[in-house]
Amino acid sequence: MKITVWIASSLLAFAFLLVGGGKLLASAADLQQMSEGVPVALLKLAGAAEVLGAIGLVVPAATRIMPVLTPIAATGLVITMVGATIANIAIGQPSGAVLPIVLGTFATLVAWVRFGPVAVEPRGSSLASDPRTSRAARLAAPSIPRRES
Repeated sequence: MKITVWIASSLLAFAFLLVGGGKLLASAADLQQMSEGVPVALLKLAGAAEVLGAIGLVVPAATRIMPVLTPIAATGLVITMVGATIANIAIGQPSGAVLPIVLGTFATLVAWVRFGPVAVEPRGSSLASDPRTSRAARLAAPSIPRRES
């Protein structure tokens, strides 16, 4: 399951980097021609959100530094894709809503799995709970004092 989630996250990040990067790198005139009435500033904002979300899908989980940001990024991408789907339907392009629906569905699955069954633990948190870790390593690791009740 972990490998499947990593593959899905990586492919999703790649797709969002392409789509969002294309919006960010395109000139305002090019975006205006393709926008079908959607403001160029909104497309640039969506592109920035997609690129940042793509980074958030992989980097926090890969580095195990604040890995909770990975499912949060996936959730943000779901919201972005809901907006893209609504915009495509509103401008009369329901066929243009297919890609946001597919990407949003995969982002939903990544968010669900990363929040629950395959959540990535932050760096250093699994040391004390791992029975294979030696007593010396557990004692050397920084610990959080427990409050007695």
